[in-house]
Amino acid sequence: MTTVTTTTDEGRSTARNRRIATTACWLAVAPAAAWVLFRLAGSDRGPLVQAVAFTPYAAVGSLVPLVLALALRRRAAAVVAAATTLALIGAVAPRAVAAPQPVADGPTLRLLTANLLKGRADPTRLVDLVRRHRVDVLAVQEFTPGIAAELDRLGLDALLPYRVLNPEVGTTGSGLYARFPLGEGGFRRNQGFLFTQAYGTLAVPGAPPVRVESAHPAAPYAVAVVPDWRTDLRGQPPATPRGRLSILAGDFNATLDHAPLRALIATGYADAADAAGAGLAGTWGPYDGDKIPPVTIDHVLVDRRVAVRSVAVYAVPGSDHRAVLAELRLPAST
Repeated sequence: MTTVTTTTDEGRSTARNRRIATTACWLAVAPAAAWVLFRLAGSDRGPLVQAVAFTPYAAVGSLVPLVLALALRRRAAAVVAAATTLALIGAVAPRAVAAPQPVADGPTLRLLTANLLKGRADPTRLVDLVRRHRVDVLAVQEFTPGIAAELDRLGLDALLPYRVLNPEVGTTGSGLYARFPLGEGGFRRNQGFLFTQAYGTLAVPGAPPVRVESAHPAAPYAVAVVPDWRTDLRGQPPATPRGRLSILAGDFNATLDHAPLRALIATGYADAADAAGAGLAGTWGPYDGDKIPPVTIDHVLVDRRVAVRSVAVYAVPGSDHRAVLAELRLPAST
């Protein structure tokens, strides 16, 4: 009689442990599976906007429930976990692989973009990057009168004599500097946080005219301002694949996992870092001291007729962003 009772108790304990293990597997798998649904459906709204920016980390983290399900031999959970991991890695991994480039036999153009954090960025470092890398175009955001004067004092006016500048106190200023003449210049003000965006048409010898704009849509730092973020991204100038070459460079406050940015790119742009296999290089955080992993919100979007040769990011002391340098090859003028 005792033996039967012991066996029954052991059986109940085993069954209970199996239920606990199964529940644990599904609880581990569920967040990653939900992340896939939100990411693939483009459901980056409300509080999900900030979370979606960390999709590359979610892709790596999705391996944990997969390993757990395999170790505990929970077949159904393992299948869902494997599908989740494949979907997330499939969305993210191509950014680390260089893509085939269009044939472009025109001149090389080196473009640098940098968010200056209310003008607090180190101007010496910025001018050094321009000089050392022979930058042809510099796009700046959060551009203030103080740093504008300091950049010229350090010699930027000699390096990049052509410019369209709108320095403002705080975060709303914008600027565009160039080695080559800039025509049709001006700036426009976004609806969201009233960030301005300087623009102009670049005349590069041997290439067709190129419209360049320093982009700076609103930041989705809180749920209440997400509509502003979406409005500003929708308001970015689309590519003109059958018209003039276009480049948008700056702090987009969005990653390639955000649907509004992907929609903008789909008009005929290519993300330069993605095209060069450098699309996972973080450009913001934790450079301002916050304990958050880096995300890629600064981009150079180029017309798909432009070939991307390389992309690199550089720290700029005083700013919470890293500068992005893209070396491009333009089509030749006809």
